[in-house]
Amino acid sequence: MSKKAFSDHKYFTNRELSWIAFNDRVLEEARDKENPLLERVKFLAITQSNLDEFFNVRVASLRKMVSVDYVKPDAAGMMPTQQLKAIGTDVHALVEKQYRTLSRSLLPQLAGKGVRLLAAGELSDEQLDFVDDYFHRELYPILTPLAVDVSRPFPFLADGSMNMAVRLIRAGEEDKKDRSFATVQIPDGVPRVLHLPGKNLDFILLEEIIRHYIGELFVGAQIRETAMFRVTRDMGLDVDEEDASDLMTEIQDQLKKRERGRVMRLEIEATMSKNLERYLLKQMHIDAEDVYAINGPIDLSFLSQLVKGVGDKIGERFPKQVPYLPHVFKEDSIFHIIRNQDVFLHHPYDSFLPVVEFIHQAAIDPQVLAVKMTLYRVSSKSPIIKYLKQAATNSKQVTVLVELKARFDEENNVHWAKELERAGCHVIYGLVGLKTHCKLALVVRREEDGIRRYMHMATGNYNDVTAHFYTDMGLFTANPEIGADASNIFNMLSGFSEPPYFHKLVISPMRIRDFLSERIDDEIAAAKAGRKAFIQMKMNSLSDPHMIRKLYEASAAGVHIHLIVRGICNLKVGIKGVSDNIEVHSIVGRFLEHSRIYHFYNDGDEQVFLSSADLMTRNLSRRVEVLFPILQDDIKEQIIHIYQLMWEDNAKTRILQPDASWQRIDRRGRTPLNVQEYLVAHAKDMADALLTSAVDPDAEVKPDISSRGPRHFAPLRPSQPLDDDEGDED
Repeated sequence: MSKKAFSDHKYFTNRELSWIAFNDRVLEEARDKENPLLERVKFLAITQSNLDEFFNVRVASLRKMVSVDYVKPDAAGMMPTQQLKAIGTDVHALVEKQYRTLSRSLLPQLAGKGVRLLAAGELSDEQLDFVDDYFHRELYPILTPLAVDVSRPFPFLADGSMNMAVRLIRAGEEDKKDRSFATVQIPDGVPRVLHLPGKNLDFILLEEIIRHYIGELFVGAQIRETAMFRVTRDMGLDVDEEDASDLMTEIQDQLKKRERGRVMRLEIEATMSKNLERYLLKQMHIDAEDVYAINGPIDLSFLSQLVKGVGDKIGERFPKQVPYLPHVFKEDSIFHIIRNQDVFLHHPYDSFLPVVEFIHQAAIDPQVLAVKMTLYRVSSKSPIIKYLKQAATNSKQVTVLVELKARFDEENNVHWAKELERAGCHVIYGLVGLKTHCKLALVVRREEDGIRRYMHMATGNYNDVTAHFYTDMGLFTANPEIGADASNIFNMLSGFSEPPYFHKLVISPMRIRDFLSERIDDEIAAAKAGRKAFIQMKMNSLSDPHMIRKLYEASAAGVHIHLIVRGICNLKVGIKGVSDNIEVHSIVGRFLEHSRIYHFYNDGDEQVFLSSADLMTRNLSRRVEVLFPILQDDIKEQIIHIYQLMWEDNAKTRILQPDASWQRIDRRGRTPLNVQEYLVAHAKDMADALLTSAVDPDAEVKPDISSRGPRHFAPLRPSQPLDDDEGDED
């Protein structure tokens, strides 16, 4: 098949517009009356943080392209200027929908439950006394009014900061036509949502309190207008790794520069006067299309604070979910368990504790010689970091790759890298031009029969916090061939090793794309021979043009393809002769779907692979990723079963339509199935089915049923220059 086959622009949707459609699916959860009320409020807050990062990264990237006259169209045929115009149209519509949801649905329903968000004029005498005391005792000392005149320039406003614009007349200027201007930044070191006294669950926003007392900050002046506004800046990092002799220092320098990035968006109160709006536009050096007039409180992320303030007082939350921890992990050494069988974990249904305990036991076990691990994102109080430091203290050889370029976690990762180095760990920062995104831990242990390697591989980060609400899959194994491959990966990351092949693991850049293409070719050959051919894949995003073309080729050959894509999907369905046999689902629910599954029918000898990689150009060409096979029959069957349950979900699933819209499943006449709630309810049964009894310690590792021989190695170097495929980090 020619490389140009299925390359026409008409076969692709635009990545940015597809992402906006995903955020609209999140917004639908805020509008879904079947969700508990406070959970709906949280979904609305999530759409705000999603949009903020979209402007920080994706819109910023497009604006940089425009600034250097980059005119190459994307796969859908849209040039950067066209994309920005389309983004503006769709995002303005999305923002309007956000605030309709807030004002017409959520706030009235909250009020019906006794939860009210009040303005200063709605306060009772008791509440007003409370606010008065709070302002003068807590707020007034930390507020700083910033005047703008010939001697005081317009102040720098940090990304995401909330600011109040003030137009006023100073004493002696009553006859002047122009009004003076000042700003007051809403402090971010205190809660934005304040719980008020009284019988109801009444709250007030910080900016409402400051607005009520604004005159006290400008004594002797007449306040003519106040209006809230907020800026979103370019938050990309421009790190020249080739010229950076010290990557950590370069990252730290760039973090400081990033704070002063160009303004990408200006959010203003819809009541702001045109004069004040024009003044801000001039100061921000932006155009009118970058302004978003907001009919309500700017920055809906405050809703998360509101939900925390309400707590459990009105119910209206998802039932508490406690991850299941099989008894075998409480009763036996984790190394004994893994030696005798592979162990599969499905978070957050299964506890993340065994992953943490894997590193803990390695730190204190006198037979453990070395611990090696990749860290992309970890929590701010990571127990894994604690145990890695303990392992180094206990004279283990500890090697940790900390990816300093993990977007928006750079500062956190720099901190942990320094902590680990101080504890005696050998810390490496990744490879030039590549992000290390694979999730891999290796423990080397001396046992009676010799050296044995124990591995954990996963689809998600080693983050004990997000493991409670991201759906991810992980595998413990002591398979010798996978162990050899894992050692080779760490040798490549820490040194100059380039092994000629891998036994079981597949890595990117480049090799994962080729490997999956080969598996798709096998299904194409089967379909053309009249045999059953079937592919199932689950991922966060699908945007790599080569992989989309390959899926089109398979569909055209008669291969039936089921895809579960949570976010971006640039593939089109329903194109006659091209994508007739492809169906795409998206699940947006209580947990963020994050696992990556690649399943091929393979003439009945089914192959299942898990991976840290999505089918995006950045994952396949510019990152160190790992795709690993599931070799144990019962685990393979379990994953296929889980996929089928997800495919049959009719509560949180939307199905991609030929016009690129997403529609819910018609549930009339169907038994309702919310797959996430089903997996919560059945976590114990599913986990125990894989760990039914203790295995003899001398038992052989279960045979490999899907071996295809060694996989040829492609050196770990970026396959193409960095382009606009950055952002939307997981």
